[in-house]
Amino acid sequence: MTLTPLILAGGSGTRLWPVSRDGMPKQFLPLAGERSTYQQALARVADPALFAPPIVITNEAFRFFALQQAEALGLTPTVVLEPARRDSAAAIAAGAAVAALRAPDAIVLAMAADHVILDEALYLDAVRAAEQAAAAGRVVTFGIRPTEPKTGYGYIRRGAALPVAGVFAVDAFVEKPDAATAADYVAAGYLWNSGNFVFRADVMAAELARFQPDLAEATQAAAAGAIADGHFQRLDAEAFGRAPRISIDYALMEKTEAAAVVESAFRWSDIGSWDAVFAIADHDRLGNAATGDAAIFDSKGCLVYSDDGLTVIDRIENLVVVSTPDAVLVADRSRSEDVKTLVNRLSNRREASEHRRGVRPWGHYDSIDRGPRFQVKRIVVQPGGVLSLQRHLHRAEHWVVVRGTAEVTVGDRVELVQENQSVFIPATARHRLANPGRIPLEIIEVQTGSYLGEDDIARFDDVYRRA
Repeated sequence: MTLTPLILAGGSGTRLWPVSRDGMPKQFLPLAGERSTYQQALARVADPALFAPPIVITNEAFRFFALQQAEALGLTPTVVLEPARRDSAAAIAAGAAVAALRAPDAIVLAMAADHVILDEALYLDAVRAAEQAAAAGRVVTFGIRPTEPKTGYGYIRRGAALPVAGVFAVDAFVEKPDAATAADYVAAGYLWNSGNFVFRADVMAAELARFQPDLAEATQAAAAGAIADGHFQRLDAEAFGRAPRISIDYALMEKTEAAAVVESAFRWSDIGSWDAVFAIADHDRLGNAATGDAAIFDSKGCLVYSDDGLTVIDRIENLVVVSTPDAVLVADRSRSEDVKTLVNRLSNRREASEHRRGVRPWGHYDSIDRGPRFQVKRIVVQPGGVLSLQRHLHRAEHWVVVRGTAEVTVGDRVELVQENQSVFIPATARHRLANPGRIPLEIIEVQTGSYLGEDDIARFDDVYRRA
């Protein structure tokens, strides 16, 4: 029997602001290597001898990230779309229901898309042990040996040993403790709760029906009523909306007698804060870690993440310095868990949730400059990419082609626009941009008008089904 991977890829990751934001969250970013952590998760379960084709559960806003990054690895997962965010219990329950519809005897490996797991051989050993225990009716999590008394993690107290080597019953799940209690837990041999699980789909359904009947009913109905939409499966919105917002730990793992834990030896991080990113990075002789174009002088224990030009630090200690094109964060590394609270305080700012660079299914754009009645964007359309047939009520657009060839539709006219040529799009005119060539198309777009928001758009036709 092969395991069915269920990759949870719907989180927002605001603790890693300003790099991770609602518009492009951490699971789709290369924070720990050349690939995103989502791609690393997909690659980890790509062996068809061990794993069935994966199921990815995410939300509407991230659907093209999930599909494109999988296709870049030569994979085509089942991408299931949540109509609303309902936390991990509903996501796992709905994903397990989809897996059961595919194979009634499915054993599911539910894994977070935003975690880093090193030591793949040790990880697979733990997965095999968890699979054996799950086949016998257990809901199994991976317990990580603590390296320090972290207050940002949940803890697990092991119970009696089970027949599978390295697997134990769970005596208690304990949510994030204070520092003194965490130190006591580490001394007593508690394990960190990694938030990844292995279970039979039918056991998960039965346990949720016992302890969370409303959630079980809603997610089963949402999966049964899912409709295909191109490469995606859309869960029934009305049914899924009835599911309560609750984590799987609170909903089930703290209540069920079926809980078990594999004591795992692989290195793991949920990269839930900048301090966690620092912990898995390479360090210089003074304990500094750097990503991107950074210069560090006479400093100790600092993390520098530079996403836009040169970032220089001098004579500071134990700070996080993160530079992006439109926002800079400087924070005490020991307080990096508080960044989420900081983002909430910035909720009135566009930068709190949106990047200057916007990723779309056809390519991406970068807002280079903006003022009261204008905005300048650099737009890159991948070969074969086609923007929707659309119009704007409040702005006109001027396009200058700087690389490649553009196929431009304005009203009833379709023409090819070459490098160093331009075209004007009047306000209210229906228009479309496409790249018929074999190299990326790059244009400079100048918008002018009374309102320049991204929501000033009416789509009439769209190959990506956004109309």
